[in-house]
Formats: sequence, C-alpha cells, structure tokens
Amino acid sequence: MSTAPLVPQRTALLLVDLQNDFLHPEGAYGRAGQKAEAIAALPGRLLPLANAMRQKDGWIVSTHFTLVPGKGGEPFISEHLKSLRPFLAKGDFAPGSWGQALVDGLQPADITVEKVAYSAFYMSRLEFALKRAGIDTLIVGGIVTNGGVASTVRDAHVRDFQTIVLSDGCAAFRTEVHDTSISDLSTISRVMTCDEAHSLITRI
Repeated sequence: MSTAPLVPQRTALLLVDLQNDFLHPEGAYGRAGQKAEAIAALPGRLLPLANAMRQKDGWIVSTHFTLVPGKGGEPFISEHLKSLRPFLAKGDFAPGSWGQALVDGLQPADITVEKVAYSAFYMSRLEFALKRAGIDTLIVGGIVTNGGVASTVRDAHVRDFQTIVLSDGCAAFRTEVHDTSISDLSTISRVMTCDEAHSLITRI
C-alpha cells in the first residue's frame, strides 16, 4: 500500500452510513433500542477531521444505506436483513427522508451516494463520482466496521483507490468484532487514528 503524501484536493473523507436512522435516538435503530456507545461517539470524533478536510479543500463524501420503496411504499428488505433487524419498517431509510440523511453534526457532504448493500460501490454511482471529482485517496470512517466499512474498503482496494481506515473513526456493535475487522483491513489499507489523520492533513 502506498505511503505517498496526500493531496487534499484528491482526497475524501468517506463517511459510511452515519445516518439519523442509525444514530439518532428517534431514528429506526434508536426506536428499536439498537445502539452502541462506540457508534454514538463517532460524529464528535470525526468532526475535527471533517473540518480539517474542508479547510484544506478536501472532499467530504457520505454514503447512505437506503431501503428502496416498492408498491405502497413498502421497502425491499433482503431476507438476511429481515432476520437481523426485524424492526425495520415502511419509511425507514427511505430515499430523501430525515432518517436516511447524514447526521446534522457532520453536514454538509460534498457528494452523497445511496447504497443498497454493505459495499458503497455495489450498484451505486460512487466510483463514477469519485473519478469525476479526481479523488484517488479515501480516509474511511463510519459503521459498521465489519459490514459497510470493510466491504467498501475492500472494493476500493480492488479499484486501485488508496485507503486509510480510521481505527477509532469506525465502530461496530461489539468491540471484539471491530478490533478483528481493523486487524484484517490492515493487510490492504493504512490504519490510523482520527488524531493521526488530523495531524497528517493539517501539516500539508
């Protein structure tokens, strides 16, 4: 993996699924009592880095897990997800809804991309948008480490994007799952803390 100096104008902070329906107490997960302290802490931990990226003319890219509505607004939900999260219902993660949006504390994003699976590259416009913007490096934070983050980072790797995974800028519902995922991703990506990434950006 490359250790070449970052060029802010070609670098994006990629925020994976930091949405109201996941994080806000009134969102779909919050109403169902599905929460984790490590996940709730992410917006505050990532904000200084996001602001540093903005100051250096870098990019903020936000991915948004989406439940595509069908007839009558009933969402298409995979059987796998239904078994894991049976509380998901009509209106949750709906396109353009408050629940689907990036949490207020990290707004605004320069590019937003809807996603329908773990990887933000799967059947989405993410690769198109990144390449049109001239972005070749992704600093990745978000949820969950073993799901959306890991899948997106691996897909970025095979598309020749340089990646940095934020070890404390990602989280899962269980600490041991997060730690294992970060260790696995270190074989294909640089790994650093939010403070380390902030220092890297501000020194440029």
